[in-house]
Amino acid sequence: MTESRKVRWGILSTANIGVQKVIPAILKSPHSEVVALASRDLARAHTALGHLGLRSHARAYGSYEELFADPNVDAIYNPLPNHLHVPMTLAAAKAGKHVLCEKPIALNAAEAELLRQCPPDRIVMEAFMVRFHPQWHRAREIIRSGELGELRAIRAAFCY
Repeated sequence: MTESRKVRWGILSTANIGVQKVIPAILKSPHSEVVALASRDLARAHTALGHLGLRSHARAYGSYEELFADPNVDAIYNPLPNHLHVPMTLAAAKAGKHVLCEKPIALNAAEAELLRQCPPDRIVMEAFMVRFHPQWHRAREIIRSGELGELRAIRAAFCY
């Protein structure tokens, strides 16, 4: 993947979050394109691409392994059921793909530890929507500046 061209995304499954939210967001980016979508049911992959207007632009696959093997895919979005996040993220990374994995990235600490097996030159990231929000950068600046004094503990809550 070079900086001069778009990131070519492959989407694992026809899950609603991918088809209704993530793929439309990718399509709005001048830096990304959807080139493939995989489902355990090839017909569902074709149907989803048709609804998205991507049938002529993206390839449909009837297995996740076919998607991992596609040399035209740079990165994978993984919205599979939670128990499949780690095994499919590992498989994609070991196939040379960068991975954006839906929350939670793992079911427990032991599963998360398995992600250390991902090749170090592959980016693996959890799809947490506020990670890069300016408020967190500002909070980090305040903490690092010492303005609050010595940091001893942090308590946080995440809700809508």
